[in-house]
Amino acid sequence: MIDVLKRGIEKLKEDIKVIYENDPAANNLLEVVLCYPGLHALIMYRLAHRLYKWNIPFFPRFISHLTRIITGIEIHPAAKIGRRLFIDHGEGIVIGETTIIGDDVLLYQQVTLGGTGKEKGKRHPTIGNNVIVGAGAKVLGNITIGDNCRVGAGSVVIQNVPEHSTVVGVPARIVHRTIIDEHGNLMHNRIPDPVTCDINRLCAEVRLLKEEISKK
Repeated sequence: MIDVLKRGIEKLKEDIKVIYENDPAANNLLEVVLCYPGLHALIMYRLAHRLYKWNIPFFPRFISHLTRIITGIEIHPAAKIGRRLFIDHGEGIVIGETTIIGDDVLLYQQVTLGGTGKEKGKRHPTIGNNVIVGAGAKVLGNITIGDNCRVGAGSVVIQNVPEHSTVVGVPARIVHRTIIDEHGNLMHNRIPDPVTCDINRLCAEVRLLKEEISKK
């Protein structure tokens, strides 16, 4: 029991530290502890998850329900979440029952890690390490988002995403040009639109064909 408590305190310190170091709006540690619903939701999740692993009925889901009412963030107690998850803003986030999240993941508001039907078993996404999921993105089904991936805001991801990829769109498509800043953060306002890229490519080909025809 003492070891469990020590590990819990260690994770809490990491959760506080990752917010303080990565959110420029965090002015001091007290503000982080008292004013960040993402941190509050994580604390309540870890308690509910521990009770769930101890096969205690009802209370894990009840804690999850209260957390959703208080923070606007819904995390199923059976979900598996790694270390240093940063939930930025957090309102409207849903993390499903069989979701697996790795270490050093960043989720923005309105993100859904959900299922696609009523099937049993693994039906929610697996998110790798060092992944950023942009605001409003939906990652649906038993799919895997590889390490170091970026999911653009508003994207709907329904297929596996290989490591070191950036995906955007509905449904999401891989964009081969990963746009991040010097700190490794996703630049939401500079993600290229793959449809626009395809149209521009076609327009360029048409211009070349017109030039070839005009020469004859």
